[in-house]
Amino acid sequence: MKAFNIDIVMSRLKTHFYTVKTPIVDLINAQTRDPFKVLVATILSARTKDETTSRAVTELFRVVHRAHDFDLLSDEELDRIIYQVGFHKTKTKHLKQLPEVLDTLFSGKIPSAIEDLVQLPGVGRKTANLVRAVAFSLPAICVDIHVHRISNRWGYVQTSTPFETEMALREILPEQYWLMVNSYIVAFGQNLCLPRNPKCQICPIADYCPQLGV
Repeated sequence: MKAFNIDIVMSRLKTHFYTVKTPIVDLINAQTRDPFKVLVATILSARTKDETTSRAVTELFRVVHRAHDFDLLSDEELDRIIYQVGFHKTKTKHLKQLPEVLDTLFSGKIPSAIEDLVQLPGVGRKTANLVRAVAFSLPAICVDIHVHRISNRWGYVQTSTPFETEMALREILPEQYWLMVNSYIVAFGQNLCLPRNPKCQICPIADYCPQLGV
């Protein structure tokens, strides 16, 4: 095995990224360039497979184009639209609260700062980082289960929680990769570097990976 080289790894993951299905949040951003829709898609995607999120946002965005469109839907109507996603009742509650919170705190606009985004209903640090990076192209490292698991599998970090992984990556990951690290690793983790039985035999970075925990 070769010594781990993040530049080579990220280059190969970039190549892989363009050969597979685009993660849903990146796809919504590419299609709409709308921070509001990126935020909503990110909230809905939590604990939900991309295929399911895609179906839900496709139906939702037929009737919701801005935050106050949620005011035109009853809780029951909104829940019926997004029922496929995980924790849909909680997400319905958060989306219904969103217009008022945006108006009260941010004059109706989607903020870009992490400390502001986490004040929105249903938005934790992971979601805030992803929205900041994808919707605003501002430096942020979104650490989800894929980034946490795979960064440790590489031995690039040695951490126990996603928050610890984010803090560690902020120290060692070159900033030029911050915006895309989540997108590249999510695509990699969904298709090749699976939690169980990863496809190491066809992995583009197998020669740099110590396969820790595999």
